[in-house]
Amino acid sequence: MTEPIKIVAAGDHFVLPSLITRAVEHEAERATVKELKLGWPLEPFGPVAEVMEASDAEEELIEALSGAEVLVTQMGPVTERVLAASPSLRLVVVCRGGPVNVNLEAAKAHDVRVCFTPGRNAAATAEFTVGLLLAALRRIPQAHHLLAGQGSWEGSTYYTYENSGLELEDLPVGLVGYGAVGSRVARVLCAFGAQVMVHDPYVRGEIHGLRVASLDELLRRSRVITLHARLTEETRGLIGARELALLPPGAVVVNAARGPLLDEEALCDALESGQLSAAALDTYAREPVPADSRLLGLAERVVMTPHLGGASRAVAEKAARIAAEEVGRWMRGEPPAHCLT
Repeated sequence: MTEPIKIVAAGDHFVLPSLITRAVEHEAERATVKELKLGWPLEPFGPVAEVMEASDAEEELIEALSGAEVLVTQMGPVTERVLAASPSLRLVVVCRGGPVNVNLEAAKAHDVRVCFTPGRNAAATAEFTVGLLLAALRRIPQAHHLLAGQGSWEGSTYYTYENSGLELEDLPVGLVGYGAVGSRVARVLCAFGAQVMVHDPYVRGEIHGLRVASLDELLRRSRVITLHARLTEETRGLIGARELALLPPGAVVVNAARGPLLDEEALCDALESGQLSAAALDTYAREPVPADSRLLGLAERVVMTPHLGGASRAVAEKAARIAAEEVGRWMRGEPPAHCLT
């Protein structure tokens, strides 16, 4: 009988340590039942060590990882120092779309497999994007603030032709990017009856909506655009002053993807000039948003949320489950599903 495997669950305020623990224990139970039926040898594991990530997480991780072979974490800093101090460590699973908090070169040098959990927040972000879009089109937050925040019925002025918003049915909506989030948004908007158009040079096969060959053409034809592209050197500043000027006057821009895809100064200029009637943002060039940001002075036209698109209980649960499945594969000696080392 080998010594039990020590697993450290380093969660935070979102992906709780207890969620990771339950998911890992459930995965171990599933693996045990399967191995018993097939007559495979069992790989025992001991109690999961739960750690809450903190400001001194590097020191805390080093202490918790003493003798540990597996670490499942949300944002714990898996640095060269942590890896060097944890010679037993063989697997790190990050409960995010990419292992941004792991020194991958050091992990490779220390023979540590690094896995991550893509796709865990695609549904949540897609739903949030549609929520932002509806809020911006119909001025829901502004009307709420006037009535609930100030006790004012002035929001009734939105019930006039000049001030009322747009509806999604028959509205030309352009999607910039058609990945896990964009494709879900497209399906929802099609159900609303919107005229969905998509520009994504990397996507092949069937799509929901009309494929548009160039970004410029998409912009010229869209009353609303939503951004779903990955942030790369090529896409940084993808939508700037030139691109915003191609939109029809009074258009709406929604960004729940990555802040740097959009030139915020150009966005503010377009809002102030009336080229855009509204914008809805969940991500920003700088986070938190600086106190002197021009966006804060445009509350009448801008819906702003503090990077909440991927924040749902289901996302935390999915992240823990996908991470636990990677732990199960490692325990059984199977290839990983999502691995960078």
